[in-house]
Amino acid sequence: MPRSTRKIPWASALLCLSLAAGCASLRSPQERPAGGDPAALTVVAEIALERGDCKAAAESYARAAAVGAAPLARRASEVALACEHLPAAWQSVSRWRSLAPGDGQADALYAAVALKLYRLADARAAIADFWRVQAREQAKPSEPEQTPEPGKAREPRKLREVGKAGRPAANLTELTALLLEQSDAPAVLAAMSGAFELASVSPEVLSLLGELALDGYDAQRAQRYAQLALERNPSDFAAKRVLARSYVVRGDPAKAIATATEARRDDAVRGAFELAEILTALDRVEDAHQELEHLRTTDASPAEIDRRLALLAFHAGDMKEAQQRFAELAARGEANDAALLYLADIAARDGDTDAALAGYRRLADSSVALPARSRAASLLLARSNRTEALTLLDDYAAEHPESEFELTLAKARLLADHGEAETGLALLSTALERHPQHPSIQYDRAVILEQAGHVHESAEVLDQLLVERPDDPVLLNALGYTLADHGLQLSRAESLIRRALVTMPDNPAALDSLGWVRFRQGDTKGAIPVLERAYTLGRDAEIAGHWGEALWMSGQHQQARKVWAAALAREPDSAALKATLARFLPDAK
Repeated sequence: MPRSTRKIPWASALLCLSLAAGCASLRSPQERPAGGDPAALTVVAEIALERGDCKAAAESYARAAAVGAAPLARRASEVALACEHLPAAWQSVSRWRSLAPGDGQADALYAAVALKLYRLADARAAIADFWRVQAREQAKPSEPEQTPEPGKAREPRKLREVGKAGRPAANLTELTALLLEQSDAPAVLAAMSGAFELASVSPEVLSLLGELALDGYDAQRAQRYAQLALERNPSDFAAKRVLARSYVVRGDPAKAIATATEARRDDAVRGAFELAEILTALDRVEDAHQELEHLRTTDASPAEIDRRLALLAFHAGDMKEAQQRFAELAARGEANDAALLYLADIAARDGDTDAALAGYRRLADSSVALPARSRAASLLLARSNRTEALTLLDDYAAEHPESEFELTLAKARLLADHGEAETGLALLSTALERHPQHPSIQYDRAVILEQAGHVHESAEVLDQLLVERPDDPVLLNALGYTLADHGLQLSRAESLIRRALVTMPDNPAALDSLGWVRFRQGDTKGAIPVLERAYTLGRDAEIAGHWGEALWMSGQHQQARKVWAAALAREPDSAALKATLARFLPDAK
């Protein structure tokens, strides 16, 4: 199926939109254009919201914004983005920004919508304007914190502080968080990297860009940002963290370990787990385990040590140790929702469906409610308990209407995964009516079409998306992999994948695509090292299947078995890996 190189940024609308209501004041509105009554249009929009018609509300607000002042345009932008109505969001936020030049809040939301539409140049311009506002405001005294009006909830710090005077690096961090909620890291990196003069930014900003480059699968760029930061501040802890991780990705474990050790020595509090994290990233499980046990002789939190040991065991495929450690945390009352979710996942892996369902249901209204409900629904669908499965998701949507978009996509994917691709496609078609021209819906449609065997139609959808987003590396890789996996247009497939790798050179899914297309072209020898690197970076079972297949076809049967066995221990339920094993080792259990 089309290969996703990211977590698709589904709506987290309230989190993202509240940023627009930050502390910076709006500029005086420009003269109101003629045509239409903004007050009447606003009433129509609010009535639509009350009755749950998000599309009508977004469109009415967009019409109101076109003839209204800046505060109305801001509200229209918020509603449209919350409703995932991108045409209305773009119209409204463009209006807001034109009415409020120099307003960092308008620039921030404009950049977020531009990135969702992959309008990188527009996003970059808005980010540059946002940064200029920060630089201009830096010399001004900070405004005192406002006391909330009676009955009005205080906005979360992450949201309400964006745009405050005198804190440009912190504001940029909040902007980055907003953009990552709405788009993927390679796109955010592409927009942000051209918005600053590196010679004039602080080590803190350079470290932030380095973290973003790591998230965007460009370790060489991350290393460059970190080294620039350290030239300006040799003791910058964040820069050393970025540098150590860039060495991991670039295949230099000695430098990674040395840098992590230095960071830990320089800051024993923030760096307590630094070496353990790097050893884990290097897949040196025993060394990481020893390091975590050694930390018991320090002031490090015992509960945090146990949590990390449990995670280490889980990701290494040692479910017995992971279950024991997570259970001990729970018995001591030290397990958070994520730890309890792991316990339910382990029960599911062990085939104890009843225990897994009980665990997921206990988390149905927790901070991990959506993944817990989705995984429970998957188990119920596997049991042919369709009604209860879908009710789990529908009930959550009724209680959390802001999650409707995300839940619709989750439901479509679940149905497709359990043999109901046509029903999933029908859900997506309905969703496109509510959220017109939404690229995430169209992308999922391509995935499910391929899953259902409609390969050419899937490729056509991806091609159409590329017309609007010609340089989107996620789409380039998805189409390239789809073509390669089905033996279609292999030269074009390789070209598409290589274009994706220009933007995200260390992306394991894209590297897997490159290795796979070379294997499909008959270049088994050339495919093997590429697939090995892809697996080293991603530890993904499907990639292991490809790497092992290339090894097998080159005559390296023992090495192929070793690769498959290690991956199966990590991901025993991987359908892709199981399918590969069934072809080459039909008698294996």
